[in-house]
Amino acid sequence: MIFEILTLFPAMFDSPLAESIVGRAIAQQLLNVRVHNLRAWAEGRHQQTDDSPYGGGDGMVMKPEPVGRALQALREKSPRSKVLLMTPQGQPFSQQHSVRLAQEETLIFLCGRYEGFDERIRQSMVDEEFSLGDFVVTGGELPAMVMIDAISRHLPGVLGSTGSADSDSFADGLLEYPQYTRPANYCGMSVPEVLLSGDHARIANWRREQQLKRTFERRPELLETAVLTDQDQKFLHRLRAAKIEPVANKPPRP
Repeated sequence: MIFEILTLFPAMFDSPLAESIVGRAIAQQLLNVRVHNLRAWAEGRHQQTDDSPYGGGDGMVMKPEPVGRALQALREKSPRSKVLLMTPQGQPFSQQHSVRLAQEETLIFLCGRYEGFDERIRQSMVDEEFSLGDFVVTGGELPAMVMIDAISRHLPGVLGSTGSADSDSFADGLLEYPQYTRPANYCGMSVPEVLLSGDHARIANWRREQQLKRTFERRPELLETAVLTDQDQKFLHRLRAAKIEPVANKPPRP
C-alpha cells in the first residue's frame, strides 16, 4: 500500500515513521510512505501556498492552485488513489474507517495549516474529510500520522501476530478485555484465576464478559451498535440489575 502525504512540514514525519511497527513495515516494503512538500507545486519566488481570506478575518487560507497541481501530479501516477483531507470539520475517524481504508491501493493525506483550506478544495479535490475528535491541533500532520498507524495495522504482515488487530479495542465494536502477564502476583494484586486455568473455553467466556463489562462501564454508547449475542444481552442485563454505574458518571476520587 502507498501513503502519499502533502504537507508544508515534511520533516515532521521523519522520526514517527521510522520507528516501531510502521518503521519496520516500511523497511520490509510492506507499505510505502512518500512525503511531499506542498511548496514544490507553488509558484513565485516565495512559493506561496496561502493568502488572506476574502471578506476579511484573521489568519491565512490555503490556496487552491498549489493543492490542485499537487493532487493532479499524484493522481496521474496513481489514478485510483483516494484523497483524505485532515480537518476538524471532518467525520470522526474510527476503527471501522481504518479497516475500510486499508483496502485501498493508495491514500493521499492532505495536511492543512493556518485557518484551513479554500472551500473549492473541499468541493472538487477530496474524497473524504477526517477529524480525530472535537478539538483543534496546529495542522493536519499529527492526525495523518495517527491514521497511517491505525490503517497500517490492518495490512498483511505488518503485525507480528495475525490475530492482533482482531482483538484490538473497537475491532468488534467493544473495548478490549484486561490483559495480564508475569508475575502472577504483583504488590498483592493477583492475575485472575481463570487465566491460569488452561481452560480455553472458560478463558474465552471470561474475556468476552470483561469486554462487555468494561464497555458498559466506560463507553456504554458503543453497546448500541455492537453485534451482541443472546448470551451477551443476558450478561448486560445482570450488570444493569446490579446497578453498576458507568465510569463517566462516577464521582472523582478524593
